[in-house]
Amino acid sequence: MIDRIGISLEKELLERFDELIEAKGYENRSEAIRDLIRDALVQREWSRSAGNEEKVAVVALVYDHDSSSLAQKLAHLQHENYGAVVAGLHVHMDEHNCLELLVLRGRAREVLSMGEGLAATKGVKFGKMIPATTGHDLR
Repeated sequence: MIDRIGISLEKELLERFDELIEAKGYENRSEAIRDLIRDALVQREWSRSAGNEEKVAVVALVYDHDSSSLAQKLAHLQHENYGAVVAGLHVHMDEHNCLELLVLRGRAREVLSMGEGLAATKGVKFGKMIPATTGHDLR
């Protein structure tokens, strides 16, 4: 069942939102608003986590593959936590830089610790953990 709601927005804010909707390819405002609400719910889910709930996250890392000690350290961290790394994608961006995308799954505190640890590894040019959801609590 879908409930209809109404919201009031300043004209300029609505115009900017409509530009965003068009740029992202949404068919209508409702779809965009639903995605914003879902994102807020996932963020809240992570912030309220006691640490034992199952969570998923994506970690994005950019690093220079010529730094063999860094590549080895990243591989070691992944193997140390092999149960948490459920998928990975390695992309050669250019002659030197690599993009590594890792999907992590496990208890919230372990996923958070591993994701932040990988992103903070010395030599990583860009590192970000993106909290996601298993989808169980979203419709």
